[in-house]
Amino acid sequence: MSVQERVVITGLGSVSALGLDVPSLWQALLAGRSGIRRIRHFLADAFATRIASYVEGFDPAALFPQKQWRRMSRFAQLALAAAREAINDAGLEFDGADRTQMGVLLGNTIGGIEDTEAATLEIERNGPAHVSPFLVVKITPNMAAYAISKAYQLLGYNNTVSTGCAAGTQAIGDAAQVIRSGRAQVMIAGGTEAAIFPTVLGGFCSMGAVTQRNDEPERASRPFDRDRDGFVPGEGAGILVLESLSHALKRGARIYCELVGYGATADAYHYIAPNPTGESAANAMRMALKDAGVPASAVGYVNSHGTSTPQGDIAETRAIKNVLGEHAYNIAVNSTKSMLGHLLSAAGGIEAVVTVKSLATGWLHPTINLDAPDPECDLDYVPHHARQLAVEYAISNSFGLGGQNASILLRRWDG
Repeated sequence: MSVQERVVITGLGSVSALGLDVPSLWQALLAGRSGIRRIRHFLADAFATRIASYVEGFDPAALFPQKQWRRMSRFAQLALAAAREAINDAGLEFDGADRTQMGVLLGNTIGGIEDTEAATLEIERNGPAHVSPFLVVKITPNMAAYAISKAYQLLGYNNTVSTGCAAGTQAIGDAAQVIRSGRAQVMIAGGTEAAIFPTVLGGFCSMGAVTQRNDEPERASRPFDRDRDGFVPGEGAGILVLESLSHALKRGARIYCELVGYGATADAYHYIAPNPTGESAANAMRMALKDAGVPASAVGYVNSHGTSTPQGDIAETRAIKNVLGEHAYNIAVNSTKSMLGHLLSAAGGIEAVVTVKSLATGWLHPTINLDAPDPECDLDYVPHHARQLAVEYAISNSFGLGGQNASILLRRWDG
């Protein structure tokens, strides 16, 4: 990364199973409340996994004009709602602004799967002539970024990252690169996903990566616990407003924190399983630290990928220890997924929001359901209860299918 521009975060937005905005999400996380429940929006009785972190109470008709929301798949609707909150939170004003210096960079991988499923059924029942002319422009992953840029007439850099579970974090890191290189002053960045539908759920079940603890939804996601048996699929959107420091100071913006480092690597190991050594994941963290010029000893907190999969949690623990050495035992590590499940491309976006809130407030949410720690997962995972802990530097990790690894390093803003 060039160091021509410093990058700060000035706005936060989220939509999740724990609420339709950031304050609701944050209070639920601090309270240790799970958003995981039985699937109710389609009949899931035949599936091995019948629970998910699904956003209930989200009504696009109450948020957007009919002509607008009916031409968006759910993943784009969630993203636009979270972006609106983030933009309002940042106090961004667009009148008179140079919109060619404002852009969007989002993570999304699955796209509009619900509309794909519906179109497939329509073809089987009535033939291809009945498929909506808006189908293709609704389902492609870049349409969430389009929806945000269109709504606010943002004419600058626009891109979509489709790297699975790492996409949200990569989108934020890549957006920071755009600002640092001088190609934009403001970037709306994060991740969105809405894939809790039969096709994707069936694929996850066949893959064997998801939990089957259906009788205990709130206890099903248990990162770093000895009895974990797979992740809980989820949906949502997490969006941040990133600005160059000069732009934020000029308009008198409230600054949450500074994004000081970013790293992304590949395992080149397996299309599902992580490299058990955690070495490539460790390299993503090392890259973020090197980018910032910050020693590993400065890190006080890691918001982990922490999926609740048997292999993944061990690999990440090893990665953290590979990077931080003995200092790994002095820091706090928690898993947002213990309460929200795995939101795929949206995970990095929402977990970045959570990491920012932790730096800004001095509070860390707990990792719930950590009743019997795995002996190979021997760090301080903030079990059961929120903790007050002021730290200067925090890492947020996302590690995805295909061995995609991404880490961002954030610094508490002290003015």
